[in-house]
Amino acid sequence: MYAKIPSKRYKHTLEFLQAVLPAPATILDLGVRNPFSEIMEQNGYTVINTLGEDLDELPEIVKTHTVDAVTAFEIFEHLLSPYEVLKAIESKKIIATIPLNLWFAKAYRSKTDMRDRHYHEFEDWQFNWLIEKTGWTVKKTQKWTSPVNKIGIRPILRMFTPRYYAIYAEK
Repeated sequence: MYAKIPSKRYKHTLEFLQAVLPAPATILDLGVRNPFSEIMEQNGYTVINTLGEDLDELPEIVKTHTVDAVTAFEIFEHLLSPYEVLKAIESKKIIATIPLNLWFAKAYRSKTDMRDRHYHEFEDWQFNWLIEKTGWTVKKTQKWTSPVNKIGIRPILRMFTPRYYAIYAEK
C-alpha cells in the first residue's frame, strides 16, 4: 500500500510517469531532492537528483549517470536555455512537466529567491517544438488543471484552463 499523494499535480504526474515508464526504473530527476522524489521512490523508482547546480551553466551534469530515463518536473521554465540541457541528455527517454502560459496570469517570480523564477512559461506547441528541435520525438502528452481554493475570476478560470503540461519523449 502506497502513501496518499498530497496534491492533484503530484497525482497526475505520478500517473503519467507510471503510464510511460513503469517501475522499477532508475531516474535522473533534474532539480534538488523534493517531496515528489520521495513519492517516486515510494512507488518503486530509484531516483538520483541533481544537487542544485545551475543547469544553464553546467548542462553536461545530465551526463553523469546512466539511467533508464531523465525526468524534469517543473524545471525547464526556470532555465534561460533549456535547449542546451535537452541536447546534452544521453538517456533515450525523458518525462517532463511544465506550467503552461496562462493568458490571465503573469509569469511567476519570487521576489526573495533569484532561482525561483520562471524565465519561460510555454504554450504546449512551443515546448513540443523545443523538445523536437533538440532531437527528441514526442510520444505522449497530457494536460491538467490546477484549481485553487480562492474566490475570484482567476480561480474560476483555473478550474477549466489547463495549467500543467506533461510530455514523454524518446531519442
